[in-house]
Amino acid sequence: MRSADAVLLDTHAWVWFRFGESAAFRDSTVEAIEAAAARSALHVSVISVWEVAMLAAKRRLQFDLPVADWVQGALGAPGLILAELTPEIAVQACSLPGEFHDDPADRIIVATARSTGATLYTKDRSILAYARRGHLKAAAL
Repeated sequence: MRSADAVLLDTHAWVWFRFGESAAFRDSTVEAIEAAAARSALHVSVISVWEVAMLAAKRRLQFDLPVADWVQGALGAPGLILAELTPEIAVQACSLPGEFHDDPADRIIVATARSTGATLYTKDRSILAYARRGHLKAAAL
């Protein structure tokens, strides 16, 4: 799925967007996400599903329905594609260029964006700093 116009949502961006909290985003971010969805070029990493489930298990995220049902509904959003964890992404997550922290989920999300050519939309300062060093295409929410 290598595509220069693809968008990959970081886990928090996916959750916020799904909850309708687009006020947390810049107008240009909302436009980019909606345009990507219209092109079926909006992606979320499979590791984000795991992160959401972990946050729900720890009661840091709460839903009005079982987390599996929320995930199923969130993944069914028009134009959204689940980015699978491929062997290439798994290997790349262990050997990212430059300095990057050790959080495995962030490493997989960054490797997914790098592998697919997608722009990663995030509020994560360490990911945005990594992008500013030229290792990733990313945009701040």
